[in-house]
Amino acid sequence: MPELPEVEAARRAVEEHCLGKKIKKAIIANDTKVIDSVSASDFEAALLGKTLISAHRKGKNLWLRLDSPPFPSFQFGMSGAIYIKGVAVTKYKRSAVNDTDEWPSKYSKFFIELDDGLELSFTDKRRFAKVRLLKDPAAVPPISELGPDALLEPMTVDEFTESLSKKKIAIKALLLDQSYIAGIGNWIADEVLYQARIHPLQSSASMSKENSATLHKCIKEVIQYAVRVDADSSRFPLEWIFHFRWDKKPGKVNGKILLLYVIILTEELILQVIEKAIEVGADSSQFPKNWIFHSREKKSGAFVDGKKIDFINAGGRTTAYVPELQKLSGNQAAKVAAEPRKKTSKRKSGGNDDTDELSNEEEKIVETDQLKKGPKPRGRGKKPPMIRKSDDSDDNDAGDDNSDDDEVQKKTMKKITTKQAKAEKASKKKVQSSQNRKKPNKAK
Repeated sequence: MPELPEVEAARRAVEEHCLGKKIKKAIIANDTKVIDSVSASDFEAALLGKTLISAHRKGKNLWLRLDSPPFPSFQFGMSGAIYIKGVAVTKYKRSAVNDTDEWPSKYSKFFIELDDGLELSFTDKRRFAKVRLLKDPAAVPPISELGPDALLEPMTVDEFTESLSKKKIAIKALLLDQSYIAGIGNWIADEVLYQARIHPLQSSASMSKENSATLHKCIKEVIQYAVRVDADSSRFPLEWIFHFRWDKKPGKVNGKILLLYVIILTEELILQVIEKAIEVGADSSQFPKNWIFHSREKKSGAFVDGKKIDFINAGGRTTAYVPELQKLSGNQAAKVAAEPRKKTSKRKSGGNDDTDELSNEEEKIVETDQLKKGPKPRGRGKKPPMIRKSDDSDDNDAGDDNSDDDEVQKKTMKKITTKQAKAEKASKKKVQSSQNRKKPNKAK
């Protein structure tokens, strides 16, 4: 879903292009799932003739201050995005609307035209967003329930370290809790934990002061950098795990990675690469270790800086991490060391046979998260209804909320199917036995 940098980029675009202008036309979608607690007609009437005074953000929420209340407020959800016609506004990586689509988009939920002809639209194809009309957005939920903004109200290192010591949940889950820190979502959490070399399932309270300080530094640096480049992911550093995390399937290279590198290499970077290669006499063994050159032929898995990326469930979300760098510590590490790791089997398609599966301890932690979602079905019975997948895959971030435990469901379904097959077989034997007893003996 759009996170702090994407929402901040939208706020800045509104601030730069729309302030001081009067709303002369408004179209609000008749969608009660997105437009919250107000009719479309009342919403439109409240906007017409008003002047935009300022744009505000906290966490992943944006609201526009007009010359008089009430004010429109936007909770971006999974795929919400702000568009200003003729203005480049950074969108979420998996945004559902393309620049070439009709205008305003058929997914537009909030559309206004300003007195100079400029047009703004808030779209949401997947309908997880909320658009509200509020007298004071910051004084009521959800904004009033948010923790300190990760960019505007950062904790000090000491405050951060002390707060972690009181939290026993996994660090990834804690970072996703908007009442703890507002603005960090799935990709930022994965990025900062990767850069801090911290395992996503590490208990927050068990983290050392050194690790806490490193994580605090990484949160600050990643968010400030992403905001500075207006959340334009093509300008994110090449070594960020962000560029490699979206495929979500260890053992399968994201085919878009090489193309991504070609797109984001500027002329200056190309010259730097060439100069470095010439400097070492084109000896590839002397190329920098973080060059994609060293891993571009490794088609058996997703890699970053030559190291394998794995995907697990942490905090109810699909989580990308690098096992080689992000290890459990303290008691959790001791438990992992005490238990033998499961042997992995080769994929039928000839996959990489040295791919490590989760340790038993990691599996237990993951299972604990999954059990919180509800009990698994047992015994014979009807098949549980299949979860309907959206047309849009996003990060499968709706999937992160609805289908991260697909593997658990598949195993459960397999068990149920096996039991049903055995029951059917036994039933057929009983029927056949009964029929044989009823048949009269044939005359000799």
